[in-house]
Amino acid sequence: MFSRVGQIMLYVNNQDEAVDFWTKKLGFVVIAEEELEQGFRWIEITPQKGAETSIILHDKKFVAEMSPGVNLDTPSLMFYTENLEQLHQDLSHKNITVGEITTMPSGKVFNFADNEESYFAVMERR
Repeated sequence: MFSRVGQIMLYVNNQDEAVDFWTKKLGFVVIAEEELEQGFRWIEITPQKGAETSIILHDKKFVAEMSPGVNLDTPSLMFYTENLEQLHQDLSHKNITVGEITTMPSGKVFNFADNEESYFAVMERR
């Protein structure tokens, strides 16, 4: 039986730029970084230390060469926040592309784009 989601694989074109975006603009922390044989490098990030689920930033080109059958599309991720309006304002001030705040039956949400123009969603959870 499954117990939880451990890691989400995010395939990016430039790992260094992706790390800068997620850490410097969004405040995520790098909790692990490994460089293995043949130049394979992965970087594990989380919104904060101790988070149950992490995101692994993989080099898209390398993964495509090593595992041609892997789906390299960007996953649809939903992040949670306790103060949606403040986060929306903070990201806007950091020149991050953000969508309008909308109200859904489950709560308020907005989306934002990373440095590679992949979009992710944020929902207010109290």
